[in-house]
Amino acid sequence: MVRDGYIYGLSLLVVAVLLAWATGNWAWGIAPVLLAAFFLWFFRDPRRNIPSDPGLIVSPGDGLVTETVPISTPEGPRQRISIFLNVFNVHVNRSPIGGVLSRVQYQKGEYLNAMNPASADRNEQNAVTVKGEGFEVTFKQIAGLLARRIVFNFAEGDRVERGQRVGLIKFGSRVDVVVPAEAVLKVTVGEKVKGGESVLATMTAKTQDGAAW
Repeated sequence: MVRDGYIYGLSLLVVAVLLAWATGNWAWGIAPVLLAAFFLWFFRDPRRNIPSDPGLIVSPGDGLVTETVPISTPEGPRQRISIFLNVFNVHVNRSPIGGVLSRVQYQKGEYLNAMNPASADRNEQNAVTVKGEGFEVTFKQIAGLLARRIVFNFAEGDRVERGQRVGLIKFGSRVDVVVPAEAVLKVTVGEKVKGGESVLATMTAKTQDGAAW
């Protein structure tokens, strides 16, 4: 359970008790109790089985794969995998690979529907680049129509492990993962994935420093 779940859930349970006591009618407490149950469920943080084989890139979040496309970046050609998180998904985010955070860049923006392709550039977002295992992967936490807060718990220079919890996006949102052009994709559009557990892509070529797996 993410700490926010206890904060929202317990606060609403207190509100329910106070309303029932003040009005003398327990029915006034039903709505806040239901909301408390929702928040406790929404901020769940289930354990995941993190794959350990070298060269794997795992999903940073739970959700539905909505796009897999080649893109151009200042660093050269890459592939982007977009994952939509609806309000019923687990919203804890995890690192797609192990390594050092070489860049963490937050950007204010709009709150377009996360299914809108324009949200990748125009919405509030936090872009994180992880360099390790001989290559680098960038993932973006992108706010959606309902999401109003992006949480990221690390800073540039910190080291993270593959599948490690790094933050969350509150309510409906999106995560984009930018992987090397030579990565072999293991997911297709329409597939459901789990953060830290589902393999999005593999690196089977030589690493950047010339060492093969």
